[in-house]
Amino acid sequence: MFKRIRAKLDDMSTIKRLCERAEAHALHDQQREPGAEHFLLAALDLPDGTARLAFERAGAEPDALKGAIERQYGDALQSIGLMANAPDDTPLSANPGAYQAAPSGQAIMQELAQTRRDHAPLLGAHVVSIVAGLPQGVAPRALRALGVDPAILKSSADAIVGTSVR
Repeated sequence: MFKRIRAKLDDMSTIKRLCERAEAHALHDQQREPGAEHFLLAALDLPDGTARLAFERAGAEPDALKGAIERQYGDALQSIGLMANAPDDTPLSANPGAYQAAPSGQAIMQELAQTRRDHAPLLGAHVVSIVAGLPQGVAPRALRALGVDPAILKSSADAIVGTSVR
């Protein structure tokens, strides 16, 4: 019984860290609500190292993801005739009140909640697997821009998740 309680507390701590880091990445990108791409970056920041390992096993450089995401923002603006401003290193401040994620970020959290029925630890690789399965959005476009095959990345993340035990 105590193991199950401890496991839930550990998962809550991981979710808290994941949400805080996703929000920090979003605010740095001048967005108040984190999207799937920010949760993917946050997964790479988790101390378990499994998100980074999934990227490496898929033949991708995890540290290149942030630049690929920034290029997706710039390309999107350019496609509608706008020029991206020089990056502002001053992050926005968080919205007051309850935590709020963008729709793609909400989808990541809902999928984590739906698929996390087992007692294995919540890992960054879980987030990678979910994001790699998304059909559209900034994160999938950034992965494609890096030359990452989403199916291979998802398979790598799932293999890591499958070997995790409490």
